[in-house]
Amino acid sequence: MSVLLIEAFYGGSHKQLMDLLQEELQEDCVLCTLPAKKWHWKARTAALYFMQTVPTSTNYRILFASSVLNLAELAALRPDLGKLKKVLYFHENQLAYPVQKCQERDFQYGYNQILSCLVADVVVFNSAFNMESFLTSIGKFMKLIPDHRPKDLEKIIRPKCQVLYFPVRFPDVSRFMPEHKLAHLEKVIGVKRNGDAYQLEGLPGQQKSRALMKNSNAHRESGLCEAQPGLYTTQHEGLPSPLTAPVRLNKSEASESTNPCQEEDKQHLTFNLSNILSGRDYQQRPLHIAWPHRWEHDKDPETFFKVLLKLKEKDLPFHVSILGESFTEIPDIFSEAKKALGSSVLHWGYLPSKDDYFQALCMADVVISTAKHEFFGVAMVEAVHCGCYPLCPKALVYPEIFPAEYLYSTPEQLFKRLQNFCKRPDIVRKHLYKGETAGFSWAALGGKFRSLLAAEPREDL
Repeated sequence: MSVLLIEAFYGGSHKQLMDLLQEELQEDCVLCTLPAKKWHWKARTAALYFMQTVPTSTNYRILFASSVLNLAELAALRPDLGKLKKVLYFHENQLAYPVQKCQERDFQYGYNQILSCLVADVVVFNSAFNMESFLTSIGKFMKLIPDHRPKDLEKIIRPKCQVLYFPVRFPDVSRFMPEHKLAHLEKVIGVKRNGDAYQLEGLPGQQKSRALMKNSNAHRESGLCEAQPGLYTTQHEGLPSPLTAPVRLNKSEASESTNPCQEEDKQHLTFNLSNILSGRDYQQRPLHIAWPHRWEHDKDPETFFKVLLKLKEKDLPFHVSILGESFTEIPDIFSEAKKALGSSVLHWGYLPSKDDYFQALCMADVVISTAKHEFFGVAMVEAVHCGCYPLCPKALVYPEIFPAEYLYSTPEQLFKRLQNFCKRPDIVRKHLYKGETAGFSWAALGGKFRSLLAAEPREDL
């Protein structure tokens, strides 16, 4: 086992990446984790925990960790690990992370990430936006130090940096798709119609094609160094805000959740989506809007719901599915919006089942982001894979990922686009996505990750 994988926040996209790497590397790696809760404490103290719990081994050659870990502390506390080739992966950066008030930003989180970059051998970002927003913010950030400020840190760190997009293992979702979306599937991943069945081509890991009947309605906390079989696709991207420090609920805690909005709808999705798959022509149904993001302020749910309520005030027909994960502190807008939206709500709440989640996306027409924070956006890319028409802010990472026609500049522009789609949902349903998702797949990126995790034997080990 030459690769040591360390994840101090083993949840969401962080978990998804580590699981994927572990599956690919198999016996050539060991995975050490901390559960995805109390983020601010993980960022502050994970190095000390891993100092005591990461097994000693002469076989390690590579250390791969996300930027939640203070790599400088761990390298100092464990000199044997400090000698390894150290790869630091940024899912998000704290220099550009939005806070509700400027004075609320905790200097230590960004400072830790800068220190980690200084001791890392390779610094990898999941997007060019992530990399540039971090590097170009270092100078301004360090000016918060009242005196004796270090200089030229960007010049020291930049040569180590590279962009390597988050690798998405796109699943076969054809069994969940309504008839009109299979044209999208054929374009994106290669589906050939064969009578009343579909033959899938080129899907990673698929040994042979499967015949899928038309209109088929077939429809976690890990401890240290514990292998987790399978891949779990997430409904949120990045970390919770360090200010709110939400606690991720496990299955046992979910039954006692203080979030009745989600609990009461656990059986709601299957019932509604099953109904959608039958009955009158799908093209005649109201526009179905999906929002698959964390229930937190940095995803700006206020703007999203304000736009939806304006649609409802104008008596425009639509359905909405609110997906994504909630934490202990849920913005008040969610309970208020659920009541105001009434019968327009098709589903409300987190879907722990991958199949249920992808089925919900496949049955949606449009996927919306109103985020004030996004460094990649796994959920949006997955939704496009499921045939959704994306609408994203013309900011953050989105212009890097999506063509211009899927971007909006103001909430009013978003409203106008949705207003047109509500009146003519057939426009969206006939649309073929004009961008490209294949470049974000593991099939395209896997070789680069393997190269990153390969190392020449070193004499000092």
